Amino acid sequence: MYTTVNESGQINNYANEPEMYYSYYPSNWEQGRYAKLGALATVFIGVVLMTAVVVTSIA
Repeated sequence: MYTTVNESGQINNYANEPEMYYSYYPSNWEQGRYAKLGALATVFIGVVLMTAVVVTSIA
């Protein structure tokens, strides 16, 4: 842990900084996977919303 002391004797502690790394652009197969997961999530939300509409209209 990195610690400093100022002129009046107060101690300041600083957290350790994590090692930095660069991100990379997703490959074609990763992009396709993201698109499929997005479509699946959209269908799932649609089913949940339609279920809610049907249940509230019955009651």
